[in-house]
Amino acid sequence: MSFPKRFPNATVVSSEILGEKLKFPNGRTAPNRFLKAAMTERFSTYSPENPKKHGLPTEQILNIYDKWGHGQFGMILTGNVAVDPTNLEAIGNAIIFKEGDSSERRALFTQWAQKMKQDGGLAVIQLSHGGRQSSIWANRTPFGASDVELKTDPPGTMYGKPIALTTEQIRTEVIDRFVYAAKFAYECGFDGVQLHAAHGYLLTQFTSPTTNTRTDRYGGSLLNRNRVIIEIYDKIKNEIPSSTGFLIGIKSNSKEFQEKGTTVEDAKFLCEAYEKRKFDFVELTGGTAEKFVFAHERESTKIREAFFVEFAEAIRPVFKNTVVYLTGGFRTVGAMVDAVQRNTTQGIGLGRPVTAEPDLPKKILNGSVHSAIQDAFNPNDMIKQILASGSQLEQMGRNSVRKAGGDVMDQISDYSDERTVEVFNGKAMEMFGNIQKDAMAGKAPKMLVVMG
Repeated sequence: MSFPKRFPNATVVSSEILGEKLKFPNGRTAPNRFLKAAMTERFSTYSPENPKKHGLPTEQILNIYDKWGHGQFGMILTGNVAVDPTNLEAIGNAIIFKEGDSSERRALFTQWAQKMKQDGGLAVIQLSHGGRQSSIWANRTPFGASDVELKTDPPGTMYGKPIALTTEQIRTEVIDRFVYAAKFAYECGFDGVQLHAAHGYLLTQFTSPTTNTRTDRYGGSLLNRNRVIIEIYDKIKNEIPSSTGFLIGIKSNSKEFQEKGTTVEDAKFLCEAYEKRKFDFVELTGGTAEKFVFAHERESTKIREAFFVEFAEAIRPVFKNTVVYLTGGFRTVGAMVDAVQRNTTQGIGLGRPVTAEPDLPKKILNGSVHSAIQDAFNPNDMIKQILASGSQLEQMGRNSVRKAGGDVMDQISDYSDERTVEVFNGKAMEMFGNIQKDAMAGKAPKMLVVMG
């Protein structure tokens, strides 16, 4: 039996600090510092003509989270769960919306929460609205904070021309939908929600000066641009009091990495408001669809692994009570421990490493491994790495842990093996060719992308 190759030169240090509990402002506790970060899963039903059957979680999703539910995470986030049936990140998103409410939807989401909690971790839904970043295959005229179009090459091939929300629609089509979805999640047994306000989705479109050209109470100053998020938070709190222990967190950009985009100082201002409002946790990340940053922008961050470590350190002092998670780049126990000891972050978010190894936290905490599996892809070929991670999600969804005889690694490709990568690269080129053909024929491309 061959073993996967792992990131080399991992400092052998105790992982004890990573197993410490995290206490949130509302009194709830995560059993350890590990967060399964959100990655989009496009395995739900797509039936826009039939609301009751639209955006239902499938057995594949339940199987995927069954694996992570055996991985000993302190908190597990779902991928994008849309709050609007048409403004989707992609076809295949799970959706929570009033028009589609049914006993079947509630039963499936309840099962989802149960799968996530098997090792005692907290089950949290990431609530998302695509806004102008909605897939053109789901909506050619999506809502946006403003009518600023997301440019692609060639134009209009991935995203449509957005329609600026009216003030009334911000209440009915955004705030009310987020609040409804949060209450639904609570009633189905989830421990909390995370508002997706990063990576260019709708809430980010309000906070970013590149996408918000409004002149009303939701535009102009940073205070106004952050208003929709604060109003969503306040209304969720009115529906679900803190005494229930229901968590409200947020995924926030530390920096947008593009001209005239959100700066670190802007991010600090936004985060000060989240701390003052008593958000339970914040997950710091960065980038948008226009500037995709899941690699190192600076040489100085490589040794510490986390992509956004320098920006997180600038923002970290803002938080006194809100628990901070940092996601992106962590691969070795030494770097994770170092980030916690320096107080750069309190929690460690893991994404792509846990599609290769769903129980990585368990192995780290019991001392059997000191780093993640290292794939054999060209390190500069980010698209291939992301696609490979998406293929591992599909493989995770094939069987439940029980049917796999208790093996959470069942059928997951080992991309640390060069021969496996060579085969994958060939299949990827074939897939890209099919995507071009589908696009020419006006069909939605069949493509797995991991970006939460």
